[in-house]
Amino acid sequence: MLLSADTHRQGGFEYDAGLLWAAIALLGLGLVMVYSASIASAEVSRFTGGRSSYFLSRHLIFLVASVGLGLFLFQVPMSTWQRLAPWLFLAGVASLALVLLPGTGREVNGARRWLSLGIATVQPSEVMKFFAVLYAADYTVRKSALMQSFKRGLMPMVGVMLVVGWLLLHEPDFGAFVVITCIAMGILFLGGMNAKWFAGLGVLLAIGFAGLVVSSPYRMQRIFGFMDPWADPYGRGYQLSHALIAFGRGEWLGVGLGGSIEKLMYLPEAHTDFLLAVIGEELGFVGVTLVIMIFAWLVLRALAVGRKAVTLERPFPALVAQGIALWIGVQSLINMGVNLGLLPTKGLTLPLMSFGGTGIMVNCAAMAVLLRVDWENRALMRGETL
Repeated sequence: MLLSADTHRQGGFEYDAGLLWAAIALLGLGLVMVYSASIASAEVSRFTGGRSSYFLSRHLIFLVASVGLGLFLFQVPMSTWQRLAPWLFLAGVASLALVLLPGTGREVNGARRWLSLGIATVQPSEVMKFFAVLYAADYTVRKSALMQSFKRGLMPMVGVMLVVGWLLLHEPDFGAFVVITCIAMGILFLGGMNAKWFAGLGVLLAIGFAGLVVSSPYRMQRIFGFMDPWADPYGRGYQLSHALIAFGRGEWLGVGLGGSIEKLMYLPEAHTDFLLAVIGEELGFVGVTLVIMIFAWLVLRALAVGRKAVTLERPFPALVAQGIALWIGVQSLINMGVNLGLLPTKGLTLPLMSFGGTGIMVNCAAMAVLLRVDWENRALMRGETL
C-alpha cells in the first residue's frame, strides 16, 4: 500500500513520485540556499577571485554531473551491484588508505580527507558510505544462515569495520565513522543478527566512542563546547553560538531569502556543515520544518521500497534500500542536531543540500539505486523478468 500510494506513470514508465520529488526538492532548495549562504565568503576569498557566484556555479556543475551519474547508474541492475559490492568496498578501503599516504592526500584545516585527481577533488569517506551500504547488504545476504553466530556471523564484519574505523579516525573523520557504523550495524540487525549480540555490540561501541572522546583533547573540546557554547563564545563554542543566533533571528518566518547576517563571515562553513542555520535565519521555523518533513518523507519512502522488496523475496535490494534510508536519516539527523546544539559539532554535511561535489554525487548515486530497486519491484509485480 505504501509503495503504490505514490505511483506515477510517465510514458509507460512507473516510478515512485514521492521519492523522486522529495530528492528533487532537496536538491533544488539546496542549490538556492548554497548560493545565498556562500555569497559573502566567495566575495572575500582569494581562491574565488572575488566572484560572488563562485560556489553557485561549482555547485550547479556538481549537480548536473550528479544527475547525469544518477541516470547512468539507474541502468545498472541490482544483481550487478551485488556482484560488485565486495570489490567496490575493497576499492573504498584502498582509497581511505591512499588519503593517509604522504604526498597523495590533501589536507584542509588539519584534516586529510581528500584525493586530488587533477580536474577534481574526491572525498573517499563520502564514497565509502555508499560502498558500505552495498557491502553490508551483500555480506548479510551471504551470511544469512550464520547471523545467529557470534564467531562466524558477526566477528568478520566487526573486524572489517575496525579497519575502516582506524583509517577514518586517522584522517580524522569521526562523523563519517559514526554514519558508516550505523549503516553497517543497522543492516546487520535488519538482516536478522542475533538481538543479544546486537545489544552487546551496541554497548561496546558506546564504550569505544566514549574512550575515543576522552583520549582526544580535540574531541573533548568539541563535547564541552557543545554542552555550553556560551562559556567560550569566541573559542570552542564559536560555531554553535552563531548557529543558535541565526535560528533565533529567524523566528517563525525568517528574515527573508538573502537577508542572513550570520553568513556575513560570522558563521563558519555556512554553505556546508551549517547550511541549516542559514535556512533557519532566512526562512525561519517554517523553512526548517519543511526541510525536516521532506527528509522524513524521503526516508519513509525508502523504507517502503525496502519493505516491498522483502515481500517479493529480494533480500539484497531490500537491505540496500533500507541501508540508504538509514544513511540519509542518520546523517541528516546528526547534521540537524549539530546545527541546533543538540549534538557535538561534527564535519557532516546535510545530504542532497550542502555544498560539496563528492557528497552530492554520492547522494544522487544512492537515489538512483533506490529508484532502481523500486523499478525492479514494480517490474516483478507486473510479472516481468529482470
